[in-house]
Amino acid sequence: MPAGIITLLEIQKRNKERVNVHLDNEYAFSLDVMQAALLRKGQTLTEAEVTALQDDDAIGLAVNRAVRFLAYRPRSEQEIRRNLAGKDIPAAVIDAAVARLEGLGYLDDRAFALFWIENRSTFKPLSPRALRYELRQKGIAEAIISELLAEVDVQEAAYKAAQKRLQRLRGSDYATFRSKINTFLQSRGFTWDIIREVTEQLIEELENEDLEYFKNTSDEE
Repeated sequence: MPAGIITLLEIQKRNKERVNVHLDNEYAFSLDVMQAALLRKGQTLTEAEVTALQDDDAIGLAVNRAVRFLAYRPRSEQEIRRNLAGKDIPAAVIDAAVARLEGLGYLDDRAFALFWIENRSTFKPLSPRALRYELRQKGIAEAIISELLAEVDVQEAAYKAAQKRLQRLRGSDYATFRSKINTFLQSRGFTWDIIREVTEQLIEELENEDLEYFKNTSDEE
């Protein structure tokens, strides 16, 4: 972009957050309104200054896109990078945007991983193996994954997961109950030892607390 003298700073009609910059009476580029506020009519811009302004504006636009993406839920760094790359943003701009987001506190892979694990624990309890796979897919470092998964109570997670199936299995016989719970917990990545312990724990609790839960309480245990 050539150098020139600023002859007009004009707020865009369709986007009041953008300002068109005219150099030597010709449209040259646009900037965020906050950046443009630092310029003045009659100011001379060198080629290097124009390039720096455009580069910083591109980074700012990428950061704004990322913040909108983050508005739905926390994201990992890799998710942000993939999202911006999908919008054809250059790699150098993505790197700079990610660094700015980290500096602003928007990106923290450890905090994201903790959020993910806690969210799964509440709404969709999974085994550590399944959680590890998901976090790897999000680009979380192995050291962070291992640290956080070491705190997961595997049996408690399996128990919570199975609890979500109890209502629909009411009226089952013992064999059907075991089969359905086993298959469900296996799909969540739990090991057979954990599955067996949790299944028997649930049967014992249901027998003691809800005498009408099973179809035929005289069935073989």
